[in-house]
Amino acid sequence: MSDPRLEGTQIADSVIDLIGGTPLVRMKRIMEEEQLPCVLAMKMETTNPGGSSKDRPALEMILAAEQSGELQPGGTIVEPTSGNTGVGLAIVAAQRGYDCVFVMTDKVAPEKISLLKANGAEVVVCPVAVAPADPLSYYSVAERLTQERNAFRPNQYANPNNPLSHYKTTGPEIWEQTAGRITHFVAGAGTCGSITGTARYLKEQNPDVKVIAADPEGSVFSGGSGRPYLVEGVGEDFFPAAWQPELYDETIAISDADSFHMARRVSQIEGILIGGSGGLAVAAAIQVAKRGSPDDLVVVFNPDSG
Repeated sequence: MSDPRLEGTQIADSVIDLIGGTPLVRMKRIMEEEQLPCVLAMKMETTNPGGSSKDRPALEMILAAEQSGELQPGGTIVEPTSGNTGVGLAIVAAQRGYDCVFVMTDKVAPEKISLLKANGAEVVVCPVAVAPADPLSYYSVAERLTQERNAFRPNQYANPNNPLSHYKTTGPEIWEQTAGRITHFVAGAGTCGSITGTARYLKEQNPDVKVIAADPEGSVFSGGSGRPYLVEGVGEDFFPAAWQPELYDETIAISDADSFHMARRVSQIEGILIGGSGGLAVAAAIQVAKRGSPDDLVVVFNPDSG
């Protein structure tokens, strides 16, 4: 419950209240250099408390687990993750009094482990060179810890509250920020929570809004085999539960080289620090915008700062 002493102030009740409401900014320099015929704007998820879009599903998954009884007061959250989802879960867990245990492989960079620990999480590192069914694999260890600690496992790849969070927040924000004039939405696909949830909302408002999935070359979403690629946080070697191709009008494959080059370019000329997955989305959005008309409004979803 909010502190009544905050009434009339602009003080947020907690850091959780700062999740969402991220700005939409015109990519002025990119538009000029690429001579785009229409407006290209970026949804900047970097302004979330955890620095990424994953704060949204982290909050929604935890709130839903509280309502269902899967997560009891003082309980534990276990998730196999080394990325932004872990940070988002740790932030929400800290505010709501839960312990977090994140399981990952030994190929994860030390700074990522340090970041999760800094957010109060326990980190369990497992060998990467074992089969998924091996008792030492990070999936097996996560499952064992979930059972041993009677913990809640969000399972972001299968949890319907992942796309629901974007349906409830990201989609309405973009619709309002563009005054309903958005014509194209471009986003990378990984768990597919952000693109699917946002797409569903936008198409309910206007079925003519085009949704474009940006995908690393080699990922199954764009017809690849799932072979390794370097861009993190997007693309997959399987189709997650939130993958809904009927909502996507087009899928554009972008190479690692083009993704990282675009990330550096945006950071240098727009003053917006983005990572490889953001670079991938912007590269795809530029292709879309170049085909557009002066009245089009292309929104590209930037998930984090890399």
